[in-house]
Amino acid sequence: MKNSIYFRIFIATALIVLLSFSLLGVLSTVLSYRQAAADKRAMMISTMQETARYLTTQHLHYGVDLDDFNLSMWLTMISGVTGFDLFVTDADGVVESCSERAMTNLGKHVPEDILHSAETGESEVTNSTIGQIYPEYRQISGMPLTMSNAGETRTFGYLFVTSDISAFRQEWRSFTGVFIFSALSVMLFAFFIAFLATKKQAEPLNEMAVAARRFARGEFGVRVKEHRRSDELGQLTEAFNVMADSLESSEQLRRDFIANLSHELKTPMTVIAGFAEGLLDGTIPREDEARYLGIISSETRRLSRLVKSMMEISTLQSVDASTVFESSFDISEVVRLALLSLDGKIDGKQLDVKTELPDEAIMTCGDADSIIQVVYNLIDNAIKFSPPGEAIGLELWKRGSRAYVSVINRGENIPSDELPHIFDRFHKMDKSRSADRDGVGLGLFIVKKILDNHNEDIFVTSSGGTTKFIFSLTIV
Repeated sequence: MKNSIYFRIFIATALIVLLSFSLLGVLSTVLSYRQAAADKRAMMISTMQETARYLTTQHLHYGVDLDDFNLSMWLTMISGVTGFDLFVTDADGVVESCSERAMTNLGKHVPEDILHSAETGESEVTNSTIGQIYPEYRQISGMPLTMSNAGETRTFGYLFVTSDISAFRQEWRSFTGVFIFSALSVMLFAFFIAFLATKKQAEPLNEMAVAARRFARGEFGVRVKEHRRSDELGQLTEAFNVMADSLESSEQLRRDFIANLSHELKTPMTVIAGFAEGLLDGTIPREDEARYLGIISSETRRLSRLVKSMMEISTLQSVDASTVFESSFDISEVVRLALLSLDGKIDGKQLDVKTELPDEAIMTCGDADSIIQVVYNLIDNAIKFSPPGEAIGLELWKRGSRAYVSVINRGENIPSDELPHIFDRFHKMDKSRSADRDGVGLGLFIVKKILDNHNEDIFVTSSGGTTKFIFSLTIV
């Protein structure tokens, strides 16, 4: 479990979520606390200003004294509505009225520094015990009560509004507790969803790991279930299955190659061994020895051709495709040279050759020796499958930036189901491999490999008794 990828993804996601929630929670708590404290201060100042306006009006117009009992009752009502404690002092700082029902603060004296602060800054909120009027620190804001007479402003008292800090903090702790509980609940839910999501996301990866282990055991038929998703994991799943198809195909080709190679080697070796033993033990009459020695020689040459073809394939598979474009050659001359080298075979089957080759040189990119091998193999193939007395055709033409070479022969059509496989290794239309005793089934495979190294194409059509191979080359 701890080593699974989805567990690691879940842990990483959980840590990110936890860090995010913690950071967000701290920032939200700090900002909310500051905002709540600022709102409370603003409310204190607003309450103080409105109350001071009322007191000034009552004292100026109605002659209400600051120690009037009704004034204390009115302050008590204001305190019940706002949650703040209020008290009024005379000009010397002696408490005359207060919002406390017990009236325990009446007659207490407010220190000079507090009076001075109220005199100089009515909007200032500080923390103080106000000269032991309160046993604990409280938020306090004060302002002078003034009146004007004959252009002279006189302070006749002070108004103070206070708030219990501990009560505010306790209220905030309760709010913070609810916030933390809600945040933890959301985090747990987020962890649960993240666990399910990461497990779901990692399912294809787990399936790929299982499939890869089965590949290692040689089970190339296994595939990863596609979940019809278009994201990166869906693309990875699709690519994995394509790779699996390629591996299975390569494995099948390898098995077929070994089986075909074994068959190709077994047949001539069996013939050689059987006839050689017959010659040695006298089973074969002396007058027939020359004929059977000729068969042994023929099978030996066939083995030689097979080994030579295998070496050519090995060489072609190790070629750096980029190096073949470093040289150029005249494809017209290459076709003529390949045709001349097969003149003996052509005459042996009494074939006619029809050529359509341009007089001028056509310079193309690639390795001349390799392309000679391509043309040679195609002409040799055409000779092999042409009935005696028929004609084979060679054509060369240009179209745009490409030169095209076609090799045509008359004879039996290639079955349509065989066409996709004619360039495979050891592929022969005669499954018994008895009709073509000279071939080893690698000629067309070598042709395709050489042209692949040149990044060129080859096409084949076979209908109406005519088979045509066409390949392209890039003109310089």
